[in-house]
Amino acid sequence: MFGSPGRMSGFALRCAQWLFAAASIGVMVTAPGFFNSTAFCYLIASMGLQILWSFGLACLDLHAMHMKKSLRNSVLLCLFAIGDWVVATLSLAAASSSAGVAILYSRDLNYCRSPLRISCSKIEISVAFAFVSWFLLAISSLVTFWLLGTV
Repeated sequence: MFGSPGRMSGFALRCAQWLFAAASIGVMVTAPGFFNSTAFCYLIASMGLQILWSFGLACLDLHAMHMKKSLRNSVLLCLFAIGDWVVATLSLAAASSSAGVAILYSRDLNYCRSPLRISCSKIEISVAFAFVSWFLLAISSLVTFWLLGTV
């Protein structure tokens, strides 16, 4: 099945997750005026957790493929599913709240035009990367949940 742990598609999905999460952090940190606002710290923390989780599972996938081992163990799949659910919930909450704050800054408070010089376009790009990363994690979570039901 596409995205299964221990397969090349699962490895590619995990790599895409942590790359988009890293891109979200990278774009957010380089936004001028980012450090003037603490509203996006939750996004940075959540994406950092997602990087650690997805990178760790990508390394596990790579090791399983190299050693030709199967990760279709009920205990491992249960651990992967619970971890994916927790990280996906945190990532969705962080991306959604950051999107709300970005809309508040750009449309309601006009901070994008203020002397604070907050770069709303970079913040919006960072939030978009966070949503893409969450979507990829949601795919992994559903695949793992599906596999858990078949073991």
